[in-house]
Amino acid sequence: MIDQDGYRPNVGIVLINKDNLVFWGRRKGEYSWQFPQGGLAENESLDECMYRELNEELGLLPEHVKIVAKTQDWLYYNVPGNWNKQNSNYRGQKQVWYLLQFVGYDHHINLRNVEEQEFDAWRWINFWEPIDMVVKFKQDVYKRALNYLSKHVGKYNNE
Repeated sequence: MIDQDGYRPNVGIVLINKDNLVFWGRRKGEYSWQFPQGGLAENESLDECMYRELNEELGLLPEHVKIVAKTQDWLYYNVPGNWNKQNSNYRGQKQVWYLLQFVGYDHHINLRNVEEQEFDAWRWINFWEPIDMVVKFKQDVYKRALNYLSKHVGKYNNE
């Protein structure tokens, strides 16, 4: 589903553990790391999309997380032409970002929960590290999302 401006509605997920470290996943078959994210299906709410993506990509259930915050507005990023999908109207993603407190245990994370797995490895990293580690065209949206969500994480500030 692509909107009239060429953006695919999407959710981004920042999963934070009790030590205030965030989930960082390696895309299957690549050396590209990112936060979980995924597209909104027709007639699906943002929360429903987030829980579906969380289950599909990480094998987690609603009882494994607590919603701490989410961005109020869409955050956009453009996909470079060489990364672009075959649809010529596609420009990129518009995302609502969630900050989720992980209340489960590491063994609840199951990257092989579905046949078409998104990630093949994962680790916990510092809250701010993803900004410099994600693919360049996503860096600005990661910075905006983390800056917004950081005010909901008591331990972190914008040092």
